[in-house]
Amino acid sequence: MDVHIELKKIISGKKISTVFQPIVCLSDGNIIGYEALSRGPENSILQSPIKLFNAAETYNMTWELELLCRTKALENARFIEKNKLLFINVNPLIFKDDRFYKGFTIEYLKTHNILPNSIVFEITENSAVDDYEIFKAALENYKSQGYKIAIDDMGVGYSCLEMLSETQPYFLKIDIGIIRNIDKNKFNQALVKSFATLAKTTNMKLIAEGIETEAELRTLIKLNIYAGQGFFLQRPAGAFLNLKEDVIITIQKHNRIFNNKVKNRTKNIIGDIASIDRAYTKDTLCSEIKKIFSINNCSGVCIINDNIPVGLMMKNAINSALATQYGISIFSKRPISLIMDKNPLIVDYYSSITNVSIAAMERTDDNTYDYIIVTKDSNYYGVVSVKRLLETATRIETSYARALNPLSGLPGNIVIENTLNDIILYDDNCCILYFDLDNFKAYNDNYGFENGDKVLKFLSVLIQEKVNAIFPYNGFAGHIGGDDFICIIKSGLEDCNKFSKEILLAFDKGIIDYFNEEDKRNGYYKSHDRKGNEATFSLTSLSIAGIFGNLRRFPDVAEVSRRVSEIKKEAKKVSKSNHIIEISE
Repeated sequence: MDVHIELKKIISGKKISTVFQPIVCLSDGNIIGYEALSRGPENSILQSPIKLFNAAETYNMTWELELLCRTKALENARFIEKNKLLFINVNPLIFKDDRFYKGFTIEYLKTHNILPNSIVFEITENSAVDDYEIFKAALENYKSQGYKIAIDDMGVGYSCLEMLSETQPYFLKIDIGIIRNIDKNKFNQALVKSFATLAKTTNMKLIAEGIETEAELRTLIKLNIYAGQGFFLQRPAGAFLNLKEDVIITIQKHNRIFNNKVKNRTKNIIGDIASIDRAYTKDTLCSEIKKIFSINNCSGVCIINDNIPVGLMMKNAINSALATQYGISIFSKRPISLIMDKNPLIVDYYSSITNVSIAAMERTDDNTYDYIIVTKDSNYYGVVSVKRLLETATRIETSYARALNPLSGLPGNIVIENTLNDIILYDDNCCILYFDLDNFKAYNDNYGFENGDKVLKFLSVLIQEKVNAIFPYNGFAGHIGGDDFICIIKSGLEDCNKFSKEILLAFDKGIIDYFNEEDKRNGYYKSHDRKGNEATFSLTSLSIAGIFGNLRRFPDVAEVSRRVSEIKKEAKKVSKSNHIIEISE
């Protein structure tokens, strides 16, 4: 069948079907909205959306096809729950078209019982924007009416960073190509983590596209991504379906595990220091907010809409606005939404105080001392002043410094034990590596404790540098004491073996420098054994004992340590640097 004829037949006959895929909050499993997706007729050569839209572009019928798709989506939207969002794909080239605007007038939406604040325009990046000034003016027009903006396929397409900078969207959707196998791809994890940092400082919400496995979901929850969609959560359907119960349970399970890890590891989360101050709606008059500041001992208030933070009003900012020549007459009887900061720093309850401190100090000079707004399950929870934030951050840094080993600078036993407890609770594979120097007492006796400390420093730097280089987000290094070190790595067995071999190779190459020329030539040195008798010792080598797999079979940290010690004895039977990793079933 001729493609052009089939396309015209589909458009004229309005033979487009609309399916809806849920977009799910990854912190609790609630559906925040649905993306409307269009399909051609079944058994048609243009049933595939890719073929359908490619044909429309080829035959210059993109506008007609997109109009039909939007119309069908809005017709079906009358069945969506009132608190859910409807995501509609829009090509940026037609966004400023008058015909597009007529399709989203207040009057038109009323015919379908839809409000503008329930619509999200999902701007696709398959076309370049030539004139951002005109494009931004059109965007601002829609934003002012309550519509939300999302950028689709972040990470691919035309000038995605420029599009992001110019549009400053409410939602940012990360392309499936970055999400696929993210649990195994350290580079993509780092990339998404940078998106998450950007989202926190600019008050955007990240949505991960194409989640197809539980491992991908778990990684995204760990990276604190706001929402996601994909076949693992639910496939598109012709109706607005809820998630299956087992999917919700899986999301909540991984959140429970992750949140327990966060809380048990440091107890230093921003929600613990938040003041649960009253928030005010965006319709509250400026004069009322001014009066509140006069009566109450506070420097700022959060502005909300349906308990969702939408802005911040600081005392000095409202005083400045009202102090202008006509400020009082212009603003006193008008809503606070006109002069509030619409882009305050908003963080989740479980965000670390350290990370929030960094984000707060990265704000502009004018906003450095503004309150930080805290949300819990996406709803307003409270506020934190910069004074309280910095006082707490200083206390945390001081406490953490006390827990570091003074020689190596690595976390000591308290932090190590907390981290191991988290690992035992965490239902996933990981690898624990225990490092021990061979014949280190003999080296100390022969070369002195000062040189022995230099060897320990060499090993600690080597371990830390390798962990930071290979596992920047999945690795932990600690110093148990003396010549005993530990690494905890969240990666596959092959990666852990490769890491161990690289450590051993680098150690054997570097340790030579800590022996004199005669001992180097001989390949051994003489010292006294533990009974006081003179003996010959090989040059110091390194033994690594490890356990890989699911560690939930161990009842506690002591049992893990006992088993690693047994494996270490086997590793030390070899008279050169060596590693053994046992697989835990």
